[in-house]
Amino acid sequence: MHRTSYCTFFTLILLAAEVGAEQQCETIRRIPAPEAVQAVAVDSTAVFAIANSVIAKYDKTTGKRLAEWRATNEIPLRHLNSGVVIDGKLYCAHSNFPKYPNTSSVEIFDAENLVHVGTHSFGIYEGSLTVVDWHGGAWWCVFAHYSERVNDDARAKPHTYTSLVKFDDQWRRTAGWVFPPAVLERFDPHSCSGGVWGADGRFYATGHDRGEVYQLELPASGSMLKLTATYAATITGQGIAWDRDRPDELYGINRPKREVVVSRLPIDRTISKEK
Repeated sequence: MHRTSYCTFFTLILLAAEVGAEQQCETIRRIPAPEAVQAVAVDSTAVFAIANSVIAKYDKTTGKRLAEWRATNEIPLRHLNSGVVIDGKLYCAHSNFPKYPNTSSVEIFDAENLVHVGTHSFGIYEGSLTVVDWHGGAWWCVFAHYSERVNDDARAKPHTYTSLVKFDDQWRRTAGWVFPPAVLERFDPHSCSGGVWGADGRFYATGHDRGEVYQLELPASGSMLKLTATYAATITGQGIAWDRDRPDELYGINRPKREVVVSRLPIDRTISKEK
């Protein structure tokens, strides 16, 4: 083998190690949902399709539409994103994207009837909030930035400034991490649009439009998340959610088709679930 071939061979090995071995997810179900534009959330009985200013609740088994929430003049939400159901409440990430400076909030709904019941405002913070999740006794949020120019403000930052931030139960910041270059390259020119902690203790993230799910771990040191695997799925990025009753089933959306997609991931459970 020539020297250049050796160099190419080892370069490919290094790139494969950085990106993580891609594995194929099994698509097991699709649920039509016109609101499947930004994200999906799920609990034991229902699926919540999330659009910019609309949320619809569907029966998890039959797909029957059960309830709807729409923004009003009193609650003028304009850019909802990822959601998660915790103890009967649906928590949704919200921001003023594409306006600048970035302002963000977590909006809270009763999961039974989709009545808006609360809010937590970050005001001007680290970026546009796209992800909120609860794991290990803490809140976890992704604050996104975009290299694609969506406004003319010279202070707008590129997508490489996107970060995962940990808060305590009183929303006090306790730690933060950035995404590895291999994942940022896949986000470009957009950002992280979905993220959720799995039962295996790993963080699973998605971008804006690629049919890929990135398995990440917190690093032993430093501030950069570690990419451990990449999964191909029949979704188009955006917000995702684990089915807590079936921990290997991941819910996502196909935005062009306006449908919720349920996938089974061949995940490695070498990390125990954090209480």
